[in-house]
Amino acid sequence: MRAFVITGPRTAEVQEVAPPEPRPGEVVVDVERAGFCGTDAEFFAGEMAYVHSGDAPYPIRIGHEWMGVVSALGDGVDPGWLGRRVTGDTMLGCRRCERCAAGRQHLCEDRYEIGIRGGWPGALAERLPVPVVALHALPDTVDATLGALVEPGGNALRAVRAADVAPGERLLVLGPGTIGLLTAQIAAARGAEVHLLGRDLPSLDFARSLGFANVWTADTLPALRWDAIVDASTAEHLPARALDLVEPGRRVVCIGISSDPSLLDSRTAVLKEVTVVGVLSASGGLAETIGLYASGAVDPRPLVAATIGLDELAGALTGTRPAAWGHAPKIHVDPRHR
Repeated sequence: MRAFVITGPRTAEVQEVAPPEPRPGEVVVDVERAGFCGTDAEFFAGEMAYVHSGDAPYPIRIGHEWMGVVSALGDGVDPGWLGRRVTGDTMLGCRRCERCAAGRQHLCEDRYEIGIRGGWPGALAERLPVPVVALHALPDTVDATLGALVEPGGNALRAVRAADVAPGERLLVLGPGTIGLLTAQIAAARGAEVHLLGRDLPSLDFARSLGFANVWTADTLPALRWDAIVDASTAEHLPARALDLVEPGRRVVCIGISSDPSLLDSRTAVLKEVTVVGVLSASGGLAETIGLYASGAVDPRPLVAATIGLDELAGALTGTRPAAWGHAPKIHVDPRHR
């Protein structure tokens, strides 16, 4: 089968590789749609921390945002999964340790991460092996585009949960990229008053095109009460700014990761009694995200600028994109396209 393989920093190609065979408790999924994100771009650039820690040496097959159809079953898997449209969790815990037993498999020290950690092959390929316990079935109302947006949507949903804003309360989202916009959409669907802060005018205009009227830059941000703030940016100074801005006694949620260490003044957190929460993954948020998409309460499909083939992926990872794609932040891949 064909798979996109990163062989070193800024070096990648589509290769013919052996198709996966399902082991006991696993299925093989024929991938219909997959996305890529900043983590994948960091792997391509050679900047991802797991490359340097040894958790993800080259060559690596990326891709952890996906949907497809189950085409093969390993021993012990319910035959009812065959032919089902599915997506799945990225985080594959050992299922033996205390963290896994407590439902925190995404924090398992010995976890695999599909397309990211431990050598588990990713979804930017024609087929993908997945443990059946990680699967989530997709209803017919969730099409291929929505299915490949479940994983980033699950991250955003967990950020909204962590922000703990009630209907009518005000949420400020820092960074109008894919996760920031998904966070804004989900929070708005739950009744929050959503504001977005960014710096790139085209991306802010795109956020407005989605119906978000309260879109600001650092110079125009109004002095309002911020009941919670989600930092979905990659700017190292914004977590500290969020701590300064948030209402005392409320929450700052960090889901964006900067290249350089962020500096937070713990004195501010103490004196304002602010809770700072980190969100790592979509684990625990996938099922509810599927429900939001299936019901139409949240429709993130406008976030996808284009769907390309594997052969076009290397160029897209460098940030190269035709003007005709506009300013939507997400690019999808159909591995079947040649």
